[in-house]
Amino acid sequence: MKRPERWPERWRGSGPELGLASPWRRAIVAVLAGALPMLAFPAPSWWWFAYVALVPWILLARSAPTGRRAAYDGWFGGLGFILAVHHWLLPSLNVFTVVIAALLGALWAPWGWLVRRFLGGVPSAGRVGAALLVLPSGWLMVELVRSWQGLGGPWGLLGSSQWQVGPALRLASVGGVWLLSFLVVAVNVAVAVLVAVRESRVPAVAGLVATAAVTSATWVWSPRPDVTGQVRIAVVQPGVIGGADSAEARFSHEEALTRTLAGQDPDLVVWGESSVGFDLADRPDLANRLATLSRLTGADIMVNVDAHRSDRPGIYKSSVLVGPQGPTGDRYDKMRLVPFGEYIPARSLLGWATSVGKAAGEDRRKGTEQVVMNVGHGLRVGPLICFETAFPDMSRHLAQDGAGVLLAQSSTSTFQHSWAPEQHASLAALRAAETGRPMVHATLTGVSAVYGPSGDRIGSWLGTDASAAVVYDVPLAHGVTPYVRFGDWPVHAALLILAALWATEGFRAFRPRRTAPEPLVPPARTAHESPARHGR
Repeated sequence: MKRPERWPERWRGSGPELGLASPWRRAIVAVLAGALPMLAFPAPSWWWFAYVALVPWILLARSAPTGRRAAYDGWFGGLGFILAVHHWLLPSLNVFTVVIAALLGALWAPWGWLVRRFLGGVPSAGRVGAALLVLPSGWLMVELVRSWQGLGGPWGLLGSSQWQVGPALRLASVGGVWLLSFLVVAVNVAVAVLVAVRESRVPAVAGLVATAAVTSATWVWSPRPDVTGQVRIAVVQPGVIGGADSAEARFSHEEALTRTLAGQDPDLVVWGESSVGFDLADRPDLANRLATLSRLTGADIMVNVDAHRSDRPGIYKSSVLVGPQGPTGDRYDKMRLVPFGEYIPARSLLGWATSVGKAAGEDRRKGTEQVVMNVGHGLRVGPLICFETAFPDMSRHLAQDGAGVLLAQSSTSTFQHSWAPEQHASLAALRAAETGRPMVHATLTGVSAVYGPSGDRIGSWLGTDASAAVVYDVPLAHGVTPYVRFGDWPVHAALLILAALWATEGFRAFRPRRTAPEPLVPPARTAHESPARHGR
């Protein structure tokens, strides 16, 4: 049977033979392929799967008959990735989740084009070597753009799937989660070449060996946190409390749990996000009850107030420190708000989202600067609220400003029976490893977790079924990790790689083509040995 002309010979075995001639069937396959990496994240936490999860997606894009089709493969794969990793948003945002996934998925369209550009057909050793740098760099650009808070923030960065792998956490201290994403994508590219292109297996193996060598050298070279002591930090997790008077009931339950800490000598007590539903200036009775708890436990209490402010208009989410005499004046107002969850972008245009899901009925106001608080005992802490723990730059800035412990106050009660609580709790391990500072992740309803300065877990998680107050012995460390010192250098390196690619492609496009000189052909002669005359 004659092969259709639209499928060139170099794509043999990747098009109609696999049932992918139909654009819609191919789009469905791309969505499914893009969704596969979700299994590397909590709750499954198959961290090892991340190193091969992109292979089907890469093989699909490289088999595209045209560059435009490869871009569509990237787009639909990105849609599947975003929708799968954020599937727990569906009960809250309903169909709007799919709309957001489709918009963000478009960020992967150039990446799909690059996959075909470098791995299509039978790539040479040079193209495979370039792909091991260009494709991870392109992926990092996608992660960088979608990390903007207005687009939902850096939730589900591929490198964050390695949160429980000791060597990977060491690498995070050097280049942050960005370095992990780069390495994971590079391994996927090499595996895809090994699977699909027999002629290019040697450079693929060489790439894997080089990646392993660089990774091992970095692991050996990277400095380890120098532990200098420890503090006792208590986490109070009340669990799910509903009803019309849930704010009052929650406060009373948190108060009762905190009383059980008397005699356990904590240095700090931490409540979760929205643990106090009233402005303490308007409710001096609650402020006095907190001060009494501080005197009883011998420690300051970090609460989180989610209420209208009495000193300015609007609702704020604020970390507020309360001591034996009442609020100390230390306060941090949340800076990066959750789109649709805490405010609606362009509410005049998108306000209809409140009618199809649980979008914010009233926009929260955001703070203007990060704060490091002195809580006594020589301890300085840097608070973060909710999904701010997904932003590597925020914890890095707190470490630079002298925070000895990172504190995260979260809730996730809306997503209680989903993968969201585990995914959220895992992010703290990356932030601890990146900064060399321990991190306490305290929630209302679980999962609460504590990690040491190397990102290793301390004690047990408090799951979504727990209602307890637990004291953790948290090791302290000093020193500066390479990531804190040098910042997002893998992103900058990726930008340089892509800039070099753009310059090279531009040079090739505009380089004057040499035209071969016309051959010196002697004039044709007639039978009488005389030159032929044209036109006669």
